[in-house]
Amino acid sequence: MRDHATIHTVVDESTDQRFVQELAPDLALLAAVGVTKNITRAAELVGLPQPTASRRLAALGRHLGASLTAPDGRGIRLTRAGELLADAAERALLSLEVGARQAREEIHPDRGHVVLGFLHLLGRSLVPSLLAGFRRANPQVRFSLVQGSRQDVLDRLGTGEIDLALVAPLPADPVFASATLTHEELRLSVPTAHPLAGRSQVHAGELVDEPFVTLEPGYGLRQITDELCAAAGFSPSIAFEGQESDTVRGLVAAGLGVALLPRFEPGPPAGVAEVPLEPPVTRTIGLVWSAGSELTPAVRAFRAHVLDHA
Repeated sequence: MRDHATIHTVVDESTDQRFVQELAPDLALLAAVGVTKNITRAAELVGLPQPTASRRLAALGRHLGASLTAPDGRGIRLTRAGELLADAAERALLSLEVGARQAREEIHPDRGHVVLGFLHLLGRSLVPSLLAGFRRANPQVRFSLVQGSRQDVLDRLGTGEIDLALVAPLPADPVFASATLTHEELRLSVPTAHPLAGRSQVHAGELVDEPFVTLEPGYGLRQITDELCAAAGFSPSIAFEGQESDTVRGLVAAGLGVALLPRFEPGPPAGVAEVPLEPPVTRTIGLVWSAGSELTPAVRAFRAHVLDHA
């Protein structure tokens, strides 16, 4: 005979299952309310009359035993219970979209869709080169390109929003699998009038009193800069933080600080000198994907193309 606690657990699980059955048809509505925080706008997004949307949300609240929304001035806000369900609905819809896409592309692999994330710097030459080569043999495969910081790209890779990512440095997290594509030398960018501009090399320890212009936390170059300075025994004095390497170089050219950046091809822009570091500093650029995910045929084909051309 089952004890009292076991009976309660079975009853609770049965109640949750029934509620999920009631919730399933309105996942899109609940997710839309979570995003818009407005029933009228959410109803428009899912193609429902506003009174119908309100009734459905009220019915879900009755099934749950707690209201999902509360008045907020002339509008509404989600209750804590509503926020939890809206977040879950959004995740569920994303998972269903991925599944639908995988099923469709399993039937038509030559018409697949690849979502590629990458760092801003890699969009100058590496990404266009890889895409051009692949599209010559696979002209019907579509691409969505997502640029961002290293951390942003990896976060979106982890949630399934991105299929593959080109980042540097490579992540150590075991949830990701990766392959090295190339190693890129980094140099110290300084204003041309800076005392270090004419040097053949510079040691990191010599930069202890220099103002740095860097990318924001979450970018790979920022991580490498912080680690380089820490290994030399100091924390960098950050004068400016940005999101684009071109902006960082512009600030260096204006005499506002020094920066650790990849070599600029075919040569440094006006106002900037690039000085090699001793010992040399490089970053590893690689392709990353979720270790446990099932890649679609198109994504697998593009991954193979990238690795073949590393």
